Amino acid sequence: MKKIIIGVMGGGRVSDEDMQNACRLGRLIAESGWVLLNGGRNTGIMEASAKGAKEAGGLTIGILPDKDGRNASKYIDIQIRTGANDARNYYNVLSSDVVVACKGRAGTISEIALALKNKKNVILMDFDLGSAFFEYEQEGLLHKAQSPEDAVNKVKEILNKIAVTI
Repeated sequence: MKKIIIGVMGGGRVSDEDMQNACRLGRLIAESGWVLLNGGRNTGIMEASAKGAKEAGGLTIGILPDKDGRNASKYIDIQIRTGANDARNYYNVLSSDVVVACKGRAGTISEIALALKNKKNVILMDFDLGSAFFEYEQEGLLHKAQSPEDAVNKVKEILNKIAVTI
């Protein structure tokens, strides 16, 4: 049976509240039986979401920008060392069945754009992008969530719609 991969994207420098939400999101992803995939580094949303997933017994994959694991989170089980720097964002979103975007900056926004351009469903978790991607909301690819629990519920709805086995 295919493993469901949920990509969690977000900033390397975020507030403590955003870190706590990312940790809770990672925990809920693991408790749902899904694999968590992120950028693999030991900072911000990446570190927090992987920590939450590992504490709940989940499997984590990190798509790293460099050729070694020097800056990898200790909560990442599988390191994919790309040497691709920011181009790794493409691998992040294409490897994910659904993407949950937490607060971030330009790198996170680029992942959102790449995911939407490739017809991936994206859930913005407490992350307001204004009207920049409004047409994707209309198309049904961009969704909004206010909490980790809300985000996971939306992932379940999306997976049911796209006929991915949960």
